[in-house]
Amino acid sequence: MTTTAVRKEGPAAVTPPPTVGSHLRGYWSRVRGGDIGALPAVLGLIVLCTVFSIMRPSFLTAGNFANLFTQGAAVTLIAMGLVFVLLLGEIDLSAGFASGVCAAILANVATKAGYPWYVAVLAAIITGVVIGTVLGFLVAKIGIPSFVVTLAGFLAFQGIVLMLISGGANISVNDEVLVAIANRNLPPAVGWGLAAVAIGGYAAVQLLRHRKRLSRGLTTDPMAVVLARIGGLTLILGIAVYILNQERSRNVLINSLKGVPIVVPVIAVLLIVWTFVLQRTSYGRHVYAVGGNKEAARRAGINVDRIRISVFVICSSMAAVGGIVAASRANSVDPNTGGSNVLLYAVGAAVIGGTSLFGGKGRVLDAVLGGAVVAVIDNGMGLMGYSAGVKYVVTGVVLLLAASVDALSRRRAAASGTR
Repeated sequence: MTTTAVRKEGPAAVTPPPTVGSHLRGYWSRVRGGDIGALPAVLGLIVLCTVFSIMRPSFLTAGNFANLFTQGAAVTLIAMGLVFVLLLGEIDLSAGFASGVCAAILANVATKAGYPWYVAVLAAIITGVVIGTVLGFLVAKIGIPSFVVTLAGFLAFQGIVLMLISGGANISVNDEVLVAIANRNLPPAVGWGLAAVAIGGYAAVQLLRHRKRLSRGLTTDPMAVVLARIGGLTLILGIAVYILNQERSRNVLINSLKGVPIVVPVIAVLLIVWTFVLQRTSYGRHVYAVGGNKEAARRAGINVDRIRISVFVICSSMAAVGGIVAASRANSVDPNTGGSNVLLYAVGAAVIGGTSLFGGKGRVLDAVLGGAVVAVIDNGMGLMGYSAGVKYVVTGVVLLLAASVDALSRRRAAASGTR
C-alpha cells in the first residue's frame, strides 16, 4: 500500500508595504543613478534666498516677496511653453520676440482699435497659435532644423514688433482688466480661499492615487510620505499667502497694498493644466516618447510630425500669455518688449529647473522653479547694488552649471543602465 504525502500550502508570500526608510533609500538610489530631477534647482533656491537674506534683510520683506512674483512672471510663463519644445530636444529662439509680437497685437486691438480686453487677449493668443503652427510646420514637414527656423523667427519678429508699433513709439495699455493682471492683488480672503482650494485639490489627488494603486496591488508611496507632501504644500502656501497678505504700502492712507498678486493664480492654473496634460494624458505620454526616441515612437504608431508641430504651438501660445503679462506690468508695449534678456532667461529658467536640453526629461514645474531661481538672482543682486553685467555673468554661470549637471546625470544614468 502506497501513501501519498500531502503538503499543506502556506499562505502566499505577501510583499511588505513600503516604508518611509525604503522610500528614502529608493530616492537616494535614483539620485545616485543620475535621476536628480529638480533637486539642484530647489537646493540652489534655498541657498540663494539664505545668502541674500543675510546680505540684505530687505530681501525678505513682504513688498520684495511680491515683487519676485511680478518680476519673474512673464519669463516663467514663456519658460513653461519652452519645456514642451525642449522635451523633444528642439529649441525655440523666437519665443521672446514672439511674445513681443503678441503683446503688440494686444495693445493695438485694445488701445488703438478700442476693442474689449477679452477680444485683445484672444487676438494675442491666436497670433501665438499661428506663429507656433508656422514654426512647427517648417520644422516637422519641411525638415529645417529648429535652430535655423526659430533664429529666422527671432530676427523677423523683432522687425514685426517695430512695424506694429509704428517704428518705435510706445503703445499704452490702459484697459483696467489688462493692467490688473500684473499690477493688482486679490483680496486677502480670496487669497486664503484659493490656497485652501489648492491644498484640498492636491490632497484629494494624492490620496485617491494612493488608494487606487493599493486597490490594484501596485507599489505605492508610504502614507507618511503622501501626508508629508500634503503638509509641505500646506506649509509653503500658508507662509506665502500670509506674507503676501501683509500691508506693503508705505502710506496706507493714500493706498492699501496687500494680497496675493493676480498673476500668481494665473501661473498656478496654467501649471496645473499643463502638468495634467503632460502627466495624465496620452498626448503627454506621446511627447515624452518622441523626445526619448523619435524613431521608436514612429514605429509605435505615434504621429511624430503632429507632436512636433503641437509643441511649437504650445510654446508660442505660452509666449503670447507671457507677452500679455509683460504688457500689463509695463502698462505699455515698446520695441524692447520680448527682447533683451527675455529669451535667455526663459530658456535658462527651463534648464535650471531640471528640463533636459537633450530631450525626453522635464516637467512644467521645472520652469516655475527655474523662473524662481532667475528672479531671485536678478532681484537679490539688484538689492545688493550689482550692475546688470554682473547679473548676466552670474545667471550665465548658473545656467552652465545646470546644463553640466544635466549632462553628467545623463552620463551617470547611462552607465548605471537606468536609461
